[in-house]
Amino acid sequence: MSESRFRFWILVSIVAISGFSQGMLLPLIAVIFENSGVSSSLNGLNATALYIGILLASPFMEQPLRRYGYKPIIILGGFLVILSLALFPLWKTFWFWFFLRLLIGIGDHSLHFATQTWITSFSPENKRGRNLSLYGLFFGIGFAAGPLMTPLVKINEALPFIVSTVLCLIGWIFLFALKNEYPETDIRLNSFFDTLKRFSAAWKYGWVAFLPPFVYGFLESSLNGSFPVYALRIGLDVTSVSMLLASFAVGGIIFQLPLGIISDKWGRRNVLILILFLGFISFTAASFLEQQSYLALAVCLFMAGMFVGSTFSLGISYMADLMPKNLLPTGNLMCGIFFSFGSLAGPSIGGLFIQFFKQISFFNIISTLFLVIFLVQFFVKEKSLLTVKQ
Repeated sequence: MSESRFRFWILVSIVAISGFSQGMLLPLIAVIFENSGVSSSLNGLNATALYIGILLASPFMEQPLRRYGYKPIIILGGFLVILSLALFPLWKTFWFWFFLRLLIGIGDHSLHFATQTWITSFSPENKRGRNLSLYGLFFGIGFAAGPLMTPLVKINEALPFIVSTVLCLIGWIFLFALKNEYPETDIRLNSFFDTLKRFSAAWKYGWVAFLPPFVYGFLESSLNGSFPVYALRIGLDVTSVSMLLASFAVGGIIFQLPLGIISDKWGRRNVLILILFLGFISFTAASFLEQQSYLALAVCLFMAGMFVGSTFSLGISYMADLMPKNLLPTGNLMCGIFFSFGSLAGPSIGGLFIQFFKQISFFNIISTLFLVIFLVQFFVKEKSLLTVKQ
């Protein structure tokens, strides 16, 4: 196996293990807190800690990446995740777990930011969608397996945390076999003001590509952080909730690679417009069927996963199409920031919605957001963005 292929498979494998830990934590802690009598709004607040960590770290992440290269940033991020997961069983309190999730946010963002940037930098344009869809596919496989750990709380609350810690440690060890590389750069690294100028430049080139990561962040965190609480309150049990979340994730896994390849041929914008609209239809259907039939709801979530499970990876590919190569680290960072904004909004809005709007389906929030982002993508022409690049 060539060095570049070996590097690629190590990177997507560590992302899969990271996805597993994220997919496990959101519903697992939501269920533990719900069973302990914590309110849905506080439950949602705790879920935001991971994304607060991402936002706190984001402005300070690009300069270390450019200075020290990809490998040290990924190793440090993985270490933070492993350490935090190992500490969860030690002390079950709201604020201690909030702090640990904040640390996981910092670690996961370091890991994802460096791996995304590394993959986009060495991927040729005609294979960028394929490579990033594989990145998303492996994350999705891990994320789909994560919620299946939730029923283990019936055996022992510490067991899911222990399993996740061991898996992350195994993947982390393989990172040391990689040869370090550095991003392409012709820019100054001296000041925070320089960072803000790069953020401004990246926004002009690719702001429309940052919206799909935003909507995916909202979807992922609200579906995994708030939906379990909503589902328990409308009469579903923990195992049923886990299976519903897994059906959404499996749908995303099945279509992740085909959609990436199709986007290489038909254009990222065209595919994004289509999947955003189909996502709106799927979640609207789910809102009507949630109390009619468990099987119909599972099918709706599976189809939603097929359509919108690739939203994040397609957004990154679209950003890379629009962004000059020396701004790719900044563009990837902003994709992560917008994902975090969406992820912060998801459980917070979801928790409040569940608490105060009991007669309206939880899925209506998600479907409305997909409709809004679809309309923005549809009416903003790609030519207007590419003229900025030229």
